[in-house]
Amino acid sequence: MTRLGDVSDMLVGFAFKSAGFLEEDSDGVRLLRGDNVQQGYIRWGDKTKKWPATQCDELERYQLAEGDVILAMDRPIVGDGLKMAWIKQEDLPALLVQRVCRLRGKEGMALTKFIRYVLAAPDFSAHIQRITTGANIPHISGKDISAYEFELPGLEDQSRIVECISAYDDLIATNQRRIALLEDAARRLYREWFVHLRFPGHESVAVKDGVPEGWHSLPLADCADFVNGFAFKPEHQHEAGLPIVKIPELRDGVSSKTPRNPGAAVPSRHHIDTGEILFSWSATLLVNEWSEGPALLNQHLFKVVPANPIHSRLIRFSVEAAIPLLLGQSVGATMQHIRRSALETHFMLVPDQAVAEAFAALVDPMMDLVLNLKAQNQQLARARNSLLPKLMSGQLDVSGIALPQAAHTEGVPLPC
Repeated sequence: MTRLGDVSDMLVGFAFKSAGFLEEDSDGVRLLRGDNVQQGYIRWGDKTKKWPATQCDELERYQLAEGDVILAMDRPIVGDGLKMAWIKQEDLPALLVQRVCRLRGKEGMALTKFIRYVLAAPDFSAHIQRITTGANIPHISGKDISAYEFELPGLEDQSRIVECISAYDDLIATNQRRIALLEDAARRLYREWFVHLRFPGHESVAVKDGVPEGWHSLPLADCADFVNGFAFKPEHQHEAGLPIVKIPELRDGVSSKTPRNPGAAVPSRHHIDTGEILFSWSATLLVNEWSEGPALLNQHLFKVVPANPIHSRLIRFSVEAAIPLLLGQSVGATMQHIRRSALETHFMLVPDQAVAEAFAALVDPMMDLVLNLKAQNQQLARARNSLLPKLMSGQLDVSGIALPQAAHTEGVPLPC
């Protein structure tokens, strides 16, 4: 047994003065704050802050390196996930900000990647749950992190454990990159054909008031049935049954904290399955295709049922493209949302049959492969999460574990 602080080099970030922050589009070095630390990755966005590169000479100690393990110290657990990530090459250069902890394995004692899996194991999350204090802003201290005790195997066994678990992480990351490429290719094709109107044969088609001849501009509500979810109450939520999909599940997938219901008493229109288009119309406007099998839809989300099945992916990307405009019409003091009437005032272009079929022939295989890859990632994550605590505690001998292999996926190749 050893203490985390004894075998890892721990550093809490620098107290940068907010008055010196540069905005994300300015030249400078990105500042890694607690808001950037997500569950397994670093999220940079339009709220990213930077520090002038000319003022970094005295801050070498706080410069991050590839592989560094990062733990948020304020609100360290969100939902059922620990805000822990590791630095990738694309995250650099970056500087560590206060209330964020960086960990590296001490040479000759612990591998940094092994430390990552120490923090990813359920026992460490349970430790963080126990030590978190603060009513308004839950937080942890460096001393509390350092005090965590765990079994530390020798470096050779650490290396084998890292090799095993990393194989799962690497496959998941590869699939995530493929998913991002495929979704981006589908969006680009949608914009090219239905925004810029450069669809096949567009040169010979007359356009009047932004609508090509033979096409129609119709309200979203006329192109699909937007079925609101079921109003689940606390007494409807159980530990067993079908998962109840709310906004967190639509965004991040089913977790151990996702409520469930047997589903027998829930009307069939509120049941969903893989491939169905879901649209959250309250709090967070988000459209996605469900990828986790049979489930139940909660209120505040629509199941989008196309009037014409061949328009399925066209409607999905049309709704997604309309979100910035819909946000401008959101109402509500405590929780922003859109009214159903907004779907009657936002229009989409519905092409002729030939263009609709051509678009579906290109995009449907891409998006079907996305669903396939997401399903693979769910299986890989479950297998990894099952193996991780057993390997870390020594219950399993890593030498007897077969490394996962990339599953064969039918469909389109990755877009260039």
